[in-house]
Amino acid sequence: QVQLVESGGGLVQAGGSLRLSCAASGSVFSINAMGWYRQAPEKQRELVAHITLGGSTNFGDSVKGRFTISRDVARSTVYLQMNSLKPEDTALYYCHAHSPSTGGNYWGQGTQVTVTS
Repeated sequence: QVQLVESGGGLVQAGGSLRLSCAASGSVFSINAMGWYRQAPEKQRELVAHITLGGSTNFGDSVKGRFTISRDVARSTVYLQMNSLKPEDTALYYCHAHSPSTGGNYWGQGTQVTVTS
């Protein structure tokens, strides 16, 4: 089992920046990818950014060029740096981890990001 704890959400004006963190615990050795998804009210959950154990990254189209994802393997932590934030980035951001050996997709409880115009 893997547990994920997010931090760093909050309220920011458009054009501002936030940094989200997600710390994994438990069977962290089994994780081969971590990332962030978000869900706005009445919308489907969508990919924000994703990073594999090898360091390959993938971003949702709406955040490319504005968000970066990084990881600290030693701390089993993944970070999402969000720059040039827009009101449409407002959502609940969820950390995600994939563990093939346990067959699981794990989710954090979510951290709210609100961007005001």
